[in-house]
Amino acid sequence: MKCPCCDVEMKSKMLEDVEIDECDKCKGIWFEDDELRKAKDSADPDLNWMDFEIWKHKDKFEARARKLACPQCSQALVVVEYADTGVEVDYCPKCKGTWLDKDEFKKVVEALTNELLTKSFSEYIRASIEEAKEIVTGPESFVSEWKDFAMVFKMMQFRLFTENPKLLDTIITIQRMNPIK
Repeated sequence: MKCPCCDVEMKSKMLEDVEIDECDKCKGIWFEDDELRKAKDSADPDLNWMDFEIWKHKDKFEARARKLACPQCSQALVVVEYADTGVEVDYCPKCKGTWLDKDEFKKVVEALTNELLTKSFSEYIRASIEEAKEIVTGPESFVSEWKDFAMVFKMMQFRLFTENPKLLDTIITIQRMNPIK
């Protein structure tokens, strides 16, 4: 498979637990259909429940053609800016592959981590409801969807106590007054 930017043969490489194709010259990475999600999940398990969806804020992006061809099927790639990260994701609408330039994978993971750490308690409530629905209707296995729900619920608890430190102090005080026997 040839690099869409440099037209040199890419090499298979492991990124986290996922085999991807990387260009030795420009250090760009090609992710086949679901490999980007798998690499993101391996990079930071706390992010498993957070989907990397380039289309999730349709009102905030503009897709445009790029003069690059998909290394897998030769279709013209489409460029979409990922949220407010400055990362331009090159996406193949035919085979659903994704091209990221050098260091963009790291920027995507950083953006998701930032989103994880800045969500409010109410946003976590909404996310936990969505994850609860996905236990029944989600595309992944029941166990996988349950783990996603549990992680969202855990993060919601952290956010609750971060936003309300006196509540945590009160709970600790009550626990010390009434130890479990």
